[in-house]
Amino acid sequence: MMQDQRDTSYLFGGNAPYVEELYESYLHDPASVSDHWRDYFDNVKQVPAADGSSRSDVAHGPIVASFAERAKQGPIRTVSADSADSDMGFKRVAVQQLIAAYRNVGNRWADIDPLKRTERPDIPELDPAFYGFTDGDMDIVFNTSNTFFGKNQMTLRDLLQALRETYCGTLGAEYMYIADQKIKKWWQEKLESVRSTPHFSADQKREILDRVTAAEGLERYLQAKYVGQKRFSLEGGESFIACMDELIRESSAKGVQEIVLGMAHRGRLNVLINTLGKMPTDLFAEFEHKGPETLPAGDVKYHQGFSSDISTPSGPVHLSLAFNPSHLEIVNPVVEGSARARMERRGDLLGEKVLPVLVHGDAAIAGQGVMQETLMMAEVRGYSTGGTIHIVINNQIGFTTSDPRDLRSSLYCTDIMKVIDAPVLHVNGDDPEAVVLATKLAVEFRSQFHKDVAIDIVCFRKLGHNEQDTPAMTQPLMYKIIAAHPGTRKLYADKLEAQGVLPVGTGDLMVKEYRAAMDAGKQTSDPVLSNFKGKFAVDWSPFLNKKWTDEADTAIPLTEWRRLAERVTSVREGFKVHPLVEKVLNDRSAMGRGEINVDWGMGEHMAFASLVASGYPVRLSGEDSGRGTFTHRHAVFHNQNREKWDAGIYIPLRHIAKDQAPFVVIDSILSEEAVLGFEYGYAAAEPNTLTIWEAQFGDFANGAQVVIDQFIASGEVKWGRANGLVMMLPHGYEGQGPEHSSARLERFMQLCADTNMQVIQPTTASQIFHVLRRQMIRQFRKPLILMTPKSLLRNKEAASPLSEFTKGGFHTILGERDETIDAKKVTRLIICSGKVYYDLVKARTEKKQDEVAIIRLEQLYPFPHKALAAELKKFSNVAEVIWCQDEPQNQGAWFFVQHNILENMSEGMKLAYAGRPASASPACGYAHLHQEQQKSLLTSAFAKLKGYVITK
Repeated sequence: MMQDQRDTSYLFGGNAPYVEELYESYLHDPASVSDHWRDYFDNVKQVPAADGSSRSDVAHGPIVASFAERAKQGPIRTVSADSADSDMGFKRVAVQQLIAAYRNVGNRWADIDPLKRTERPDIPELDPAFYGFTDGDMDIVFNTSNTFFGKNQMTLRDLLQALRETYCGTLGAEYMYIADQKIKKWWQEKLESVRSTPHFSADQKREILDRVTAAEGLERYLQAKYVGQKRFSLEGGESFIACMDELIRESSAKGVQEIVLGMAHRGRLNVLINTLGKMPTDLFAEFEHKGPETLPAGDVKYHQGFSSDISTPSGPVHLSLAFNPSHLEIVNPVVEGSARARMERRGDLLGEKVLPVLVHGDAAIAGQGVMQETLMMAEVRGYSTGGTIHIVINNQIGFTTSDPRDLRSSLYCTDIMKVIDAPVLHVNGDDPEAVVLATKLAVEFRSQFHKDVAIDIVCFRKLGHNEQDTPAMTQPLMYKIIAAHPGTRKLYADKLEAQGVLPVGTGDLMVKEYRAAMDAGKQTSDPVLSNFKGKFAVDWSPFLNKKWTDEADTAIPLTEWRRLAERVTSVREGFKVHPLVEKVLNDRSAMGRGEINVDWGMGEHMAFASLVASGYPVRLSGEDSGRGTFTHRHAVFHNQNREKWDAGIYIPLRHIAKDQAPFVVIDSILSEEAVLGFEYGYAAAEPNTLTIWEAQFGDFANGAQVVIDQFIASGEVKWGRANGLVMMLPHGYEGQGPEHSSARLERFMQLCADTNMQVIQPTTASQIFHVLRRQMIRQFRKPLILMTPKSLLRNKEAASPLSEFTKGGFHTILGERDETIDAKKVTRLIICSGKVYYDLVKARTEKKQDEVAIIRLEQLYPFPHKALAAELKKFSNVAEVIWCQDEPQNQGAWFFVQHNILENMSEGMKLAYAGRPASASPACGYAHLHQEQQKSLLTSAFAKLKGYVITK
């Protein structure tokens, strides 16, 4: 044996998964392992522990470590000629190593590439000669009781054939990296018991061919009828449709009643027609630009979502294909959030009734970070969905021009799945039966273990990235092979006809039948239940086609206020809160009685309490939402005498009333993009829940900009999808530097149009109370962007008297509050938004400029024209209007509000800006510079007009 082979073998340095598995069997039943291994484990257990105690309960670690040291000597030890028994013992060990090798890396030799472009890699561990075996050893019988080939003893020859059939055929499995021994055993049994070989009836095979024929038939029909139009063809990956068909039926048999599907472009039109049952005539109308244009913007056909109810032998299944923009994997967390909402609506805690399915491209799953963020939520409380089935349409080319060496740094595109111990089934797309078998196994695994699993369909892309692309320009060799490929459908049809499963010519007849169905515009999927409405379907009709209104009855009676206040300030008997929290509770009790003004945290709590008491669930998530980043919320109390999580917390908002709606608060993983996408998906599926995502600092939303741009801001005008998600973004210039000052208000203002969302910067506790209640009480759903404060959380000036909660509602504008200001003497009006208001009031008092009035623009969008006009009428002698903001001039709301303010000004009035100068950075990082800028902007707000002045 060559020394370099020993150095590169995965066996050297310790085959931890194999040894641990063997040791697990030994602990359960010593007789289940070979004599050699039993002696070996017995000896290790007799070695005294470091503390001198018995090794009877020795952990796996020492076993693996001792084997690693032994393995450094090489897989085969030299044995003298007269020690035949010892030689046989080492051969038995070598057989176990051979089995482990195929389980671990047999997939590297699997026949999974339909184009057969790469040679089989050199993996010495898969060659019997690596262990010293010769042709003379092939008929020796060995103990194979730790396998699932149906025999406890097999010749080396038969064992080798069984291993290669199981792990090196058209289905190559990866699962040995999984830590859970039960799961590894499960996969070994499922794969080895059938040798990864499908055994379908003639009817089942015909059904598979029917699905592959439908997949190819649609693409070729569209190619002939709509030449050159983009459709992101599935040709080369037709087995995916057979995969989807099996997934639906097998999931239904396991009890699934809803499937939420997310996928990007490739094959999407095929799924719409051949899986979800969209009428072909509707699709053709879109190609011919004859479809209804009922939305302000609309979207291209391969971004559209769809839902339907499909009949299966086990009952109806509701399918929902999520709308998806061109940002590919960004749909992943949206699907997960939607699935979670549906699970909770059903009381389905494990995901037995609801299944999320994500379809990926090979380049995107490996290259886009949101994939990793989404996977990290898979088994986290508050986000888990009982396991997701991932399907990769693996084109082996990425996005057309990439050299395979530039696609990723990992061996497989699915290696990202290993971070959560998800098994991966690599399968040759030219073997539809293997694809269907992989699907059956994936569904069964998910049903039993409620964990993620991936199916990697290795196929090819016959056409370019889109139909106007010519991939042969950059991939000539690959596309010569593809050009000569007869197609998956023909290969499979010819195979079935050769086997006698189908009469000769059946394959061609099925092609003609499908084309006739297309010409007639008939549905081509399983029966669609057109009039079926499931018990758990949500009725969105009350929230649609409603005109915008700022009005809502959000005040609550004094008696209800007092009752709720008592509940949110109570803890169970024997529960000891932290002294600082105890002070908060005492203060909030006084606020509830009206003895002191209500602060921000209490205003929030009372909004939540009144909503859950009225039957509206509340879901709040963020990176520090239980306590609150600035420790203002204290929604979760921790028992200072206990440390165990479940026994040591108390959440008052869950104890408002016996029949209250749920209140959920989640400290999320350190993710913005995926968590925000998740909450958007949740709100999209659950209009009756106040769903909130809170950024730790407002600028953290930068990491979720794709979700904001592609879903939150534009989802309604593109897809007609209403959504009531709330984003809480701490915003305010407190001298905390560039990254902790601005929530990039200007970005949201640029996205505002078509009454698509609300952008609000409340400045009092009563305002946050009313706006949160308004979000649910009004009968329409629009995203709500809240620029929440930091210093105002504890500013007594921002606290509100109790009367503002039991009367009135949310004010889009807060007018001049100083009763000493004479409106007739006012010549200058300062309009501002946010924290700077309190700085301006203080500066006015210090400067004694009573001729200046200050009003707050609380709702930036939709712009409150009527309310502003009413305020301006109060000051008949105003000649100058100043917009004052904390943010630099090229940021904040200035460029958005100026034309809206001008619209309401009288002839001759002048409008000017007061604030920080334009800056490439959101804020300065030097404390002294922050103070200088703050002083300067306040001075300019009251000084003589200069610089950029607009005259009406």
